[in-house]
Amino acid sequence: MAELDRRTVLRGMGGVAAVGMGSVMLGACGTSGSKQDSDECVAKDVSSTEKKLVISNWPEYIDEDEDGYVSTLTQFEKDTGIKVDYTADVNDNNDFYAKVKNQLGSCSTTKRDMFILTDWMATRMIQSGWIQKLDKSKVPNLDANIIDSLANVGWDKKREYSAPWQSGLTGIAYNKAKVKEVRSFEELLTRSDLKGRISLLTEMNDTMGLTLLSNGADPADFSDDEWQAALDKVAKARSDGQVRAFTGNEYIQDLASGNVVACEAWSGDVAAAEDENIVFVTPEEGHMIWADNMLVPNLATHQDNAEKWIDYYYQPEVAAKLAAYVYYICPVKGAKEAMEKIDPDLVDNELIFPTAKTLDVTHNFMALDAKKERTYNNDFQKVIGG
Repeated sequence: MAELDRRTVLRGMGGVAAVGMGSVMLGACGTSGSKQDSDECVAKDVSSTEKKLVISNWPEYIDEDEDGYVSTLTQFEKDTGIKVDYTADVNDNNDFYAKVKNQLGSCSTTKRDMFILTDWMATRMIQSGWIQKLDKSKVPNLDANIIDSLANVGWDKKREYSAPWQSGLTGIAYNKAKVKEVRSFEELLTRSDLKGRISLLTEMNDTMGLTLLSNGADPADFSDDEWQAALDKVAKARSDGQVRAFTGNEYIQDLASGNVVACEAWSGDVAAAEDENIVFVTPEEGHMIWADNMLVPNLATHQDNAEKWIDYYYQPEVAAKLAAYVYYICPVKGAKEAMEKIDPDLVDNELIFPTAKTLDVTHNFMALDAKKERTYNNDFQKVIGG
């Protein structure tokens, strides 16, 4: 890839954690002219006769069989008799979009029953009519167990088309061996002792979401004037020399080495780094929350099997087992209690199980239509030099 993002390999507990927010959008590449009616672009579901499920996910984003340990995927196959063709070929939201957009746009099969994409890309595909509606009667665990902060997102209010796989927070990280605590995003952008020693993220939703919050605006409901004010603030921080770089998750290496001493950061990166000097902070203004989402594309031939997969992973015991491996926020209620039997040391880890106090200050980014997305992204790319 030309640049690293949240999906770049992260070394973590017992494996590698990787998560994607990927708000570096496609710029001028819209979906104009390729919108579908998902009710008319369907294939016969052969789940009852073909016990198979084809999934595309991000690399190293699921637990694996090892030394007597039975993974959640293997257990799903044993429990259901469904053979899973699981491929880690979603290396980047944009790259994956390029792989499937022609098929989806022309109502042709992607030869997949599910893929897992980040909020903004899930929004784009749902708005384009490329994603099948879930049969709610077949995913009762989803509605019963999804955590409240992810249950009613603006782009899929009733989770009719999507189910979060894993989630995370965007906030601040600093190296306590190099600098005193950074408490707010405002400090990150303006504090004199941090000048030239911070990094911000290339993901628009994250950086602009926190900047909007620092201006007192609501990232989930803001005006063009509020957007421009936040954009000007980022541009000023860059022109003043406050920002050393706009990055993907390579900031962890820079933070550990001291190339930067504080930065905008993703919770899972910090958890996976396992460096006692790197501290994740909830900014005083609040933080952004995001998720990677399970989606069933048009012409999937095993939707019923895909819904069995979703329902399975929304069992608290299964969700806890997965969370202990990937080290991101678990989207399933009851998983924290289930974690007591799996790894008690993780029960109180707020980067996996945030408290209600933490979740009360989380914010989603406003759902954008394709035109507004292109406009805002072009604005942002000009400011960060993309």
